[in-house]
Formats: sequence, structure tokens, C-alpha cells
Amino acid sequence: MRILIIEDEPLATQKLEALLMSIDPKNEIVGRLESVKETIAWLDANNSPDLAFVDVQLTDQNSFEIFRKRQTQFPIIFTTAYDKYILESFEYNTLDYLLKPIQEPRLRKALEKIETLESHFFQNKLGQFLKPSSGKTAKERFIVKRGIDYLSIQAKEVAYFFSEHKIVFLKDKKGNNFIMDRTLRELESDLDQKYFFRANRKYIVNISAIHKFKSDHGKVQLELIPEAQEDILVSKENAPAFRKWIAG
Repeated sequence: MRILIIEDEPLATQKLEALLMSIDPKNEIVGRLESVKETIAWLDANNSPDLAFVDVQLTDQNSFEIFRKRQTQFPIIFTTAYDKYILESFEYNTLDYLLKPIQEPRLRKALEKIETLESHFFQNKLGQFLKPSSGKTAKERFIVKRGIDYLSIQAKEVAYFFSEHKIVFLKDKKGNNFIMDRTLRELESDLDQKYFFRANRKYIVNISAIHKFKSDHGKVQLELIPEAQEDILVSKENAPAFRKWIAG
């Protein structure tokens, strides 16, 4: 596996590299970078790695700046001594999040996850799994993240999708929340429009999750099951389309 290490502490880089080689001597370290600026230059001049280990706090900036400035498709494992960045890391192609000091059993489990995902979900590289779907056929299941694990949820089990702090969640009919690596806009093209409706900029709802609805000064207010943590309003502009959709 071609691995890129983005880390501003030389000792941490050396330890991680030693662990990676002890787990699999065939691993190849294709780059050792210490800053956002250096990493962007490297990405512009080289082929993408198969995997990147990325320290959150680098010498010049927060490493999230790399992925805001350059669109990447390779999977990322963030490393840091702090857990406060976990939610923000999921805005990118995050495969895992390792707290320092990195221990071999935890690292081995993260690498095994890549092998598992490759064998179950891909025909080529893991990056293909991370790309938004370009097909127009409605998807029957979605890949979600819970903790360090990835799960497959059937579309019929989805109550609704919603965004919060720039993170998209899937809520199933049992009330469980799962993190997704897709935007709501990307999800719209994958959903069966007969059953799912974009209620507003924050919610896409399954018709089976709508317990009841009522008019609210030209808008439509939805009551969902499981209950949402805020009022769900369909705008005046979209209210006619909603009524037509829910009437079948």
C-alpha cells in the first residue's frame, strides 16, 4: 500500500512508519510532509497515495485546510492527541481517527478496516467508494459510520437524513443516528423520489416517517417519527410540490 504521512513531529513520523512496516513490510511510504503548504505542493506534483495518515495540527495551519483547498479521493486516517476534532474530520474522506500515542493493535485494526471495505464494497481502489455516485438509479442501501465501524443501512430503514454543523446524519426508524460522507445535495440524486422529499436545506424525509403535517402561514410543518430535535418546515415555494408528492 502506498502511504503518505503528514506529521510535523519527526519522532511521531518515525514511530508510525516503524509500526506500519512491522504490520506489513510491503507498505511503501511515498511521502513525509510537515505542513499544509508542503502537502498541497506534493499533491499537485504526485499521484495520489492509497492512504494518508494526517496529523490535525501542523506547523503552519490546521491540516483540514489541505482538504478545503484540494479535492482528494484517497482515504484519510487523522491522528491527534485531542478528540475535539472528531466531528469536523468527518467532513473529509475520513476512514478513521487515531488518538496519540498510536498503539499497534489500534493501528492494525484501522488497516484491517481498509482490507474489509476493499473486499466488500470495491472493485478497484477504496477511493472509488468515497466518490459521490453519478448514477441515477435509486440506491437500495447506504454506507454509514458509527464509531470506528462502517455499516450498511437499507433505504427502507431510513427515516430521514439531516445536516448539523456541516455533518450529514442518517436517522433510522429506530431512532439511531449515523454519520455519512455525503452532502444532502449528493444524496438527492441517489434517492427514490417516490419515497423521499427534500423538505428544506437541512432535511430529506422518508414519506413513511411523516406522522402528520399542517399548514403554517403558507408553509408546511412536518411532525416526524422518530421525532426531530427542531421544527421541520417546508417553505411556501416548495409547499405545493410537497402536497403533490405526499398525495402520490
